[in-house]
Amino acid sequence: MSGSNVKDFLEELKEQAKSAGSRDDDDEGATYLDPSDGTVYQWDAEKRGWFPKVDDDFLAAYQMNYGFTAAVEESATDNKDEAGVNVTSDTAPTTNFNSQIQAQGEQATELKKKKRKVEEGWFEVDGNKNPNVYVSGLPLDTTDEEFIEMMSKYGIIMQDPDTGKPKIKLYRDSNGQLKGDGRCCFLKRESVDLAINLLDDSNYKGHVLHVEQAEFHLKGEYNPALKKKKKNKKKKAGKGQEKLLDWVDRDTRKKQDRIVVFKNVFDAEAFEASKNPVLVTDIRDGIKKECEKFGEVRKVIVFDRNEEGVCSVAFSAFEAADACLSVMNGRWFGGRRITAEKWDGVTSYKVEETEQQKEERLNEWERYLAGELD
Repeated sequence: MSGSNVKDFLEELKEQAKSAGSRDDDDEGATYLDPSDGTVYQWDAEKRGWFPKVDDDFLAAYQMNYGFTAAVEESATDNKDEAGVNVTSDTAPTTNFNSQIQAQGEQATELKKKKRKVEEGWFEVDGNKNPNVYVSGLPLDTTDEEFIEMMSKYGIIMQDPDTGKPKIKLYRDSNGQLKGDGRCCFLKRESVDLAINLLDDSNYKGHVLHVEQAEFHLKGEYNPALKKKKKNKKKKAGKGQEKLLDWVDRDTRKKQDRIVVFKNVFDAEAFEASKNPVLVTDIRDGIKKECEKFGEVRKVIVFDRNEEGVCSVAFSAFEAADACLSVMNGRWFGGRRITAEKWDGVTSYKVEETEQQKEERLNEWERYLAGELD
C-alpha cells in the first residue's frame, strides 16, 4: 500500500470514528471497530494516527497467524498487575508491539545461527563404521613392513592422504622402544571382522596375537585449537582410495601379456612336404587342449610357414598366461621340446608365401580338381 493510500485509509478511519460517535480526535484512547474484519483501531494523539489496539484478543489472533513467541508472552506478562489483571488493554503504547516484533526477529536469527554452527568437541566412533583394528602381542622387533604384510592379508589398507603410505602405527614407549602393539586402518569395515576371526589367538613368531576392533579414548581435556587443520587438496582423477580396489595394475599389465608364443612345435619343412591340411587343425587342437588347463583360451594361431614352428595362444586372463608360461616352457610336445615366452607385442611370426610357392600351390590344386592327384 502506497503512502497516499495509507494516509487516505487513516483519514477514512478518522471520519468513520467521528460518525460513530467516538471521543474527540485528541482524546487518547479513542477506538474504532472495523466491521470488515473485526479489528479494533486506537487513536494515538501523539503520533496523530490510528493503530491496531494491542489487547488479549489481538495477541491471540497474532499468535494464531504467526506463531507463539516468548517475546510477546513475556511482554504481556510484564504488563499485568500483582493480581494478574492485564492493564494494557486500553493503555499499552503501540511502540511496545513494534519492539516485540523486532525482538522476535532477532531471536529467530540467533536460533538460525546456533543451528548452523557445528559444536566442536570429542565424539565417539560408531563401531559399525570403524575400520580400525588393534593388534597386541606382537614381537618387539616387528617392522612396519612386516606389520603391513600381515594385515594386508585380510583387506586393503587405507592410504594416508598426505604421505600416500598405508595407515598403520606401531606404538612405542617414551624411550622410542616398541611396545608390542599396533593399529591398522582398513579401507573397508568388513576387513576388521575378517582379521579378528582369522588372526586373533594365532601364533606369529612364537607370540600369541590378540586382535580386536580399535577403541579411541580422549587423553586430558579436549582443545579444539590444537586440532590440525586439513589442507584443501584437489583430488586427481584415479588417485582416490577407491583405486585400491582395482585388482589389475593397468599401468604395467598390457594386452600382449595375455599372449604366449610357442616355438619348435612342428617342423616347417616336413609340414610343407606332407601337403596335409589336417595337420594344422591337429596341432591347433592339441595346443588348445593343453593350454585350457590354465584358463580360458580365446584364440590359437598356427604359423605353418614359419621355420621355427611357431604357435601363439591368447588367454582371457593374465593369470592364465602366467601359469601356462611357467609350466609349458621346456616341456615336450609331440616328440619335440618346445619353448614358451610372452609376446613382445611387435614381432610378427606370419610368413607370406612367395610367388613361386603360390604358383605351385595353384597348379597342384588344378591337377587335384582334374583328378591327376589324390
